[in-house]
This record gives sequence, C-alpha cells and structure tokens, in this order.
Amino acid sequence: MREKIIRLLKKEKKAYSLIELDTLLGLKTVEEYQSLQEEVKCLEEEGILYHTNKDRYMLMEDSSYRKGVLTVNKNGFGFVKMVAQEEDLYISERNMNGALHGDEVLVEVLYDRFEKRYEGRVMKVTKRNLETIVGEIYFKKGKGYVESDNKKIHLTVEIKQERSLGAVDGHKVLVELISKIGNNRYSGQVVKILGHKNDPGVDILSIIYSHNINDTFPEEVEEELKDIPTEVKPEEKIGRRDLTKEMIFTIDGDDTKDIDDAISIEKLKNGNYRLGVHIADVSYYVKEGSALDINAQDRGTSVYLVDRVIPMIPHQLSNGICSLNPEVERLAISCIMEIDKSGKTVDYEIFPSVIKSRIQMTYKKVNSVLENDIIPSGYEPYVESLKMMAELANILRKEKNGRGYIDFDVDEAKIIVDEQCHPIEITKRERGIGENLIEDFMIAANECVARHIFYMELPFIYRIHDVPEEEKMKEYLSFIASLGYTYTGNMKDVRPKTVQKLLDFLKDKKEYKILSSLLLRNMKKAVYSSENIGHYGLASTCYTHFTSPIRRYPDTTVHRLLRTYLFDHDLSIETIKHFQERLPMIAENSSARERASIECERDVDDMKMAEYMEDHIGEIYEGMITSVTNFGMFVELENLVEGLVRFQDMDDFYHVDEKTYTAVGERSRKKYRIGDNVVVRVIGANKEDRTVDFKLIKKVEEGVEDDKEEEKDELEK
Repeated sequence: MREKIIRLLKKEKKAYSLIELDTLLGLKTVEEYQSLQEEVKCLEEEGILYHTNKDRYMLMEDSSYRKGVLTVNKNGFGFVKMVAQEEDLYISERNMNGALHGDEVLVEVLYDRFEKRYEGRVMKVTKRNLETIVGEIYFKKGKGYVESDNKKIHLTVEIKQERSLGAVDGHKVLVELISKIGNNRYSGQVVKILGHKNDPGVDILSIIYSHNINDTFPEEVEEELKDIPTEVKPEEKIGRRDLTKEMIFTIDGDDTKDIDDAISIEKLKNGNYRLGVHIADVSYYVKEGSALDINAQDRGTSVYLVDRVIPMIPHQLSNGICSLNPEVERLAISCIMEIDKSGKTVDYEIFPSVIKSRIQMTYKKVNSVLENDIIPSGYEPYVESLKMMAELANILRKEKNGRGYIDFDVDEAKIIVDEQCHPIEITKRERGIGENLIEDFMIAANECVARHIFYMELPFIYRIHDVPEEEKMKEYLSFIASLGYTYTGNMKDVRPKTVQKLLDFLKDKKEYKILSSLLLRNMKKAVYSSENIGHYGLASTCYTHFTSPIRRYPDTTVHRLLRTYLFDHDLSIETIKHFQERLPMIAENSSARERASIECERDVDDMKMAEYMEDHIGEIYEGMITSVTNFGMFVELENLVEGLVRFQDMDDFYHVDEKTYTAVGERSRKKYRIGDNVVVRVIGANKEDRTVDFKLIKKVEEGVEDDKEEEKDELEK
C-alpha cells in the first residue's frame, strides 16, 4: 500500500483527498480503505506526505514545506534538520513562530534574495519534545519563576507556591512544563530540587538533568537488586567453560571501577597468536524485560563526567558482580581468536565462561613496562605476556592501516577537580601502547562477533559508519587548497584508504590537529543499526559493540543475542520475529542516548574549563587559532581550553572570509588564519555561559603585534 501511494503521488505531482486516493488506487473494500487511512497517517507522521489545509495529501518534496527537528542557537536563530535532506535549513529568530529547541516542526522554505540562500519559516510545531527544563528559581509576590539554564531555550516558567516542592530563591530545580500561558511563557511545577546553586556539584547535576539523564534508580530497580548475588554460585557455572586457571588480567585507567573486559594470550606452535577477549556477562543478570533491563535500555549508556559516573546499571552490578575484579570468579562471554602473523583471524570460538582475573593492571604501569622497560612491583609474572600482546597489537594495527583504518588522533582534555568539585588542573589525556593495545584487541573481538552472526543471517545490532558525502569532501579540498595545500588524490574514490591518504598528506602541516578535526566534522556520525552497511572509519565491513556491556546497552543486547542464538540454540520463528521488531528501536534509542551523553559530557567540560579560567584572569598563554568567524577568532591553548578573541577588541576593522577561516585588517592588512600561533591574555571567563574571552597580544611566528607598547605592558603584568 505504501509503495502504491508514493508511486501514484510521484507520478501525478498533485494533492488528493483520501476519497480520491481510494478511487485512483482502485481499492474495493472497507478494509483496504482503512489500510489506506492508516498508511497515509504514518507517511504524514514520517514527514513523507504533506497534509494541506483543504484535507488533501501530496508528497512533501512536491510542496514548499519540509518537516524536521529544530536546533536553536543561544543567540536566537536556529537550523532545521530535515527529513531525507542532508543540508540543514536556517531559521531566523523572527521566523521561529514560538518553536523551541528540540521541537519537531513543519517549515515553509523561502528564498532570501539579499543573502542569496534558502531559509525557513516555522509554520507549526508538530511535536513538542521539551517536557522539562532545569534552571534557578526565584520568587516575586509569592510566585516562582524559572528561566532555562539552556541558552538555546528561550522561555520562562511560572510556578505557583503549592507546586514548588518548598524550593527557595537560589535553588536549582527540575521543572515540568504544564501548559502554555503566553509567548515563550509556560506554567509548570517543580519535580525535583537539585540543590542550591552554590553547593558543590550542583552545577554538574543541573547539566545532567538538562539532558534528561537521571542519576538515581527507580524503586522497582532497587527491589530487583535484592535478588542479585554478590558472588558466583556453583549452579551458575554449569554449562560454562572454566578458565579460572588461565592467565587472564585486566588493563584499565587508574580510577576505573566498572571493569568489563579482560584479556589473555599465548603463542601457538604454528607461530600464530591465541588471543582471548573475555567480557563480563551482564545479560545473565540483567534479564530481558526486567526492571533492570528496561531502565538500562532507557539510559542507553553510562555517562562519564569529571567527578562522577552516572552508571547504566546500578553500582551493585557495575562495580560488583559484573565487574571483572581481580582474584574473584566472574561470569563472562569469551571470544578466543587465533590470529596469524598478517593480523587475520583464521579461527575462533565464542562461548560462555567462568574467569578469575589475576591482576587489575593500569595503563600507566603497563606503559612503563612496554615503553620504558620499567617493571612495577607485582607485574613481574606478566611481562612476557604484555610484550607478546604489544607484538600482536602492532600486527593488528598494521592490518587495520593496510585496509584503510582512519586515525584522526583527536586530543582529549582531562579535568582534575578538588573535593569541592572545583577544577584545579587541565591536561591532555595521554594515549600510550597500553591504551592502543586494548583498543586493537576490542576491535578484533567486535569484528569477530559481528561477522559470525552476520553470516548466520540473523537479526542483530551493528555499529555502522556511512561513507562521507562527495560534495563535503570537495569543499574540504577547496578549503585546504586556500591554505596553500593542494592534494592530488582522487576523492571520488570513497574507500577509507582515500581519507587515510589525505590525513597522511596533512600530517606534517603545522595546522594538522585543526585540519584533522575539521575533516572529522565532515564525516558522518557512527550510529547503531539493525542493518549492516559496514564501518567506514574502521575500514570494517562488519562491526558491532560487544566489549562494554556494563556501560553500553547495545553490547548488553549483543550478549543476549549470542546467548539466544549460539548457547541456547533458539532460532525459532517467534524468536527471530521478536528481535526483528525490537532491534531497530533499540538501535535508534541507543544512538539518541549516546548523543545525549556526549553532549552532556561536552557541556560539563566546557563549564569546568571556563570555571578553571576564572582563576586565571590576566594570565598570558600561547595558543593556536582554530576558527575565524565574522565576530572574532577562537584560540585553543595547549591544555585544550578554547576562548574567543573579539575583533572589536583589536586595533583595526577586520574583513573575514569564513570559507578560508581568514581575517584581514582593513588598514594594517594584518592577516590571521586558522593554524596561526598567537599569544593571548585571559580577559574574562563565565562558568554559567561556559565562555572564555581572550585579548590578542601578538602573532607568534611572524612577530606581528597589535601594539608594541601594549604588549610590553601586558608581559610586565
């Protein structure tokens, strides 16, 4: 029915009523008409059909309207990500029509003759996704008012005293919207008091709740925890392979408490390696349909912040019975791979196991062994295994690089806070041989598991990464050419090798870190899907997430599928149908929750970076220009803090070419572009707005100065 409707409307390119569609499609029965009604409604909800004011239907692509999700900038304007369209549609503040950040909207596409571009006007909000906001409450004449902390959400909520839960001035609160009472004004009620705005950690808690992330578990989950054991019972080992005598150990960060992967290795007589990747069997304890499972699915992922972890499953599981802690028995699913000297997996087994990790190693100490040949106390029995692992990891990485694995090598900040959650230091996260080794082994196991189920042609959940758009790659090549870098590679070839070669070409350029980051932004996002299209960034034809079931729901689902298909041998029609129906929804929700987690982590980092710089006003730093806009230049310091140099604070009027990220002074002809090293002074920072402001002192390489006397004065300060 769906295909018939779309085919007809594509051919006719007109709007028809339901009765007219019924006649044109030649439907004969009441049941067929009802089916037509249902399908048309679905197509309208999906944004494929447009429902006119005259109760007629046409293809959205044939109308001047589009449907999509609105993202609002803190300055008031926004963009709509449209259904089946790659380019976002600009929406000016005057054309918002009361729509809010995150709303699903119907927009009219307009052409701006002056700006020579298409933009949109919101016609109506088809679905308001905003249900709650977080903000600071204040009272006037007995009535509470809350304005959203999120600068993208421009609204005020009025709260009657009896709906305030006893909140007082200065409390950060989670507010539920009840009804609209005016333009950008709603009535609401406080559903949770997060704490006073000056209490330690409340700033982070406010961001957590603004992303619809809950830091507590419901009563029904707490009730189920009463039946969770604290140690493996004898009856739970039945049907599992006993690996407790094997040399198995874990490698994680210094402060890791939720350990879900362990490894083992041996060299075979034929010269191949026998790599064991042993993953915590979370799905054994988190049964499908249980309160634990439903809550974990809703959360989708654990969230890792500067001072806390919001776990996907309660600590009793994540740090307890599921965590592969040393010297205790734990249930696992093991993937044992035989890998030859070229990095190919020539044989493998996947099975349920019981393991006992010998030692909880840390990356820092493993790196001291592998990079400096310094052996920490207690690591002596494992040195040979660690060196063999490094040997295999090197082989695996060469194999990945050979097929086109893309390593963007993006730096990450590590923010250290004190007991009051105040940032005291910001450094770059270090990645050594140990970190790369674990990454290589986990990728090998993820690919092995994904291929096994893929070739069984059973419903599954994959981690996919689509190919980049050719047009965006052309724009990127034009951009780097404007910097003087002409790349002669064939970008019409969409294989990962192509992007890998481009990165290699840029490796020795002074702006490499920025150019690598910009190229990454031109890539599509990796997501979860029940359909396998491969993983472009990893140059993998078949990939999943199997190795982190404590912190990612897709991994828990993969474990459940392995148990169902491989261990319980349940391949019934009912089971296949059940997973065919559930997996697309799980994949979509997991992708959405992953995005929310990433945005939450980024917002917290931005806030803590700004808070850190509040303590360093007046200090001078060297940094690199990472972006040039029509109002100023963003500069990133060595510790990855980014701040804005405003053109209004400089010595000239600057003309900006946003395509080449270049600014040129009108009188002085001074030129600034991305990649330039500059010296700046911190002149402002705002924790609430998550912003840092710099003033330019000089351009480093060429010694170009804004004002020699000013520089001398600044340096003396």
